[in-house]
Amino acid sequence: MLWSISGGVIIFVLGMFIFLKPDLVWKLTEAWKSYRADEPSELYLKTTKIGGILFALLGVVMIILPFILK
Repeated sequence: MLWSISGGVIIFVLGMFIFLKPDLVWKLTEAWKSYRADEPSELYLKTTKIGGILFALLGVVMIILPFILK
């Protein structure tokens, strides 16, 4: 139970970071792949935010699930 809750908190925090700072995520993961791109595209920003929301929701489910299955 403790593993699920602590893992859920970590995944939730990571998802919120991805949602709130998609430009920083781009700089850390994608910027080095292109020598022309100075900033991420709008499509990248939108899809990264959606991914961050889904990741945060997964973290919430991981936190709540042990209490439901008890």
